[in-house]
Amino acid sequence: MSRHDTPTVWAILPAAGRGARFGGDVPKQYLQIAGQPLIVHALDALLSNPQVAGAMVALAADDRHWPGWTTRHGKPVLRCVGGGERADSVLAALQALPPGPEDSLVLVHDAARPNLHPSDLERLLHAASEDRHGAILAAPVRDTLKRGDADGRIAATEPRAALWRALTPQAFRRGLLTDALLAARADAVQVTDEAMAVERAGLRPRLVEGREDNLKVTTPADRDLADFLLSQRQR
Repeated sequence: MSRHDTPTVWAILPAAGRGARFGGDVPKQYLQIAGQPLIVHALDALLSNPQVAGAMVALAADDRHWPGWTTRHGKPVLRCVGGGERADSVLAALQALPPGPEDSLVLVHDAARPNLHPSDLERLLHAASEDRHGAILAAPVRDTLKRGDADGRIAATEPRAALWRALTPQAFRRGLLTDALLAARADAVQVTDEAMAVERAGLRPRLVEGREDNLKVTTPADRDLADFLLSQRQR
């Protein structure tokens, strides 16, 4: 799709989680980072791209923190009720999207991943538009990997060649991703990201190398680092 066409890409943000690993009374997607809630940075990074038509946010049924946005960057921000697991929320969001072509792209992005760079998003959209298998942002594993045993000792050193860390956004055709998530649910398989669901269908999504600072806020240390990175960008 050229940047002069009517945008048909929708972004999905699964945000129904409680952020239990982070702790605290406020779900982590609403934590203040560089003067804004985490989810605002994630939304704005997506909606500022001209190819993205709007966003669907999957929220917990009892979410009291959602500020009620209906638009950002002049684009619609819609919401739906998510599920207990990430895959449930993504599937609920897909089914709640406005009608559109089954072969149009959808982006799935973590609400707690605030530091997505425009260039990474551009390259991901280009790769996914050219590949029917879809594409994800990812980073090669650079650290030495150790396998531990039950006693907390090193059992083995694992080869890291060809290993990647999956990041988001992940981009797939709308119909393909819906079918893949429905199939995983029918088989009682708990997929941990969208690519895993698509892989189960026998497809091989493309890896698009993304920036290492596209971090997901999971711990207080992550929050501090994200706050520093975003504050530096704003300057």
